Amino acid sequence: MFPEITTQRFHLRKILAIDQQQIFEGLSDEHVIKYYGVCYKTFEETITQMKWYESLLSAETGIWWGIHFSGGWEIIGVCGFNNISAEHKKTEMGYWLLPAYWKQGIMIEVLPKIIEHVFDVLHLHRIEATVETDNLASKKLLGKLGFQNEGTLKECELKNEKFIDLEYYALLKKKTTQ
Repeated sequence: MFPEITTQRFHLRKILAIDQQQIFEGLSDEHVIKYYGVCYKTFEETITQMKWYESLLSAETGIWWGIHFSGGWEIIGVCGFNNISAEHKKTEMGYWLLPAYWKQGIMIEVLPKIIEHVFDVLHLHRIEATVETDNLASKKLLGKLGFQNEGTLKECELKNEKFIDLEYYALLKKKTTQ
């Protein structure tokens, strides 16, 4: 069964075929994809992303949630994990919101809940996030969530025919005393 998550204002649910329009709107929006590693030019291309979400679940290598307001159904963004390594007890986190919903405290409300899921349900030890060096909002968000900057990977990816740097962040599961 898919793990649905509720916060004070939002509900996180499985991403469904009916969400493809919102996924396309987000991953074709110049403001969203400015610092995101995936973009689509047509609605039809977005099926690749929809299949990716499903493949993570079926291979048990990740889980992504659609974010919507409690009482609503249309998603306004997504968040989740991929590249789960059971051997090393770690995963990579990602997220995006449609621009109309930026600066409303949405990610600072929902991300702690999915982080809790990773540590308490999946029993992983480490969450990683890579952020383009110019993405100040995402770096600030990760800092608020307790992630530590572990360094910069210089010219490690090619984006728009230009090499870019990525900053590497990580959050470790807090040790509790028995």
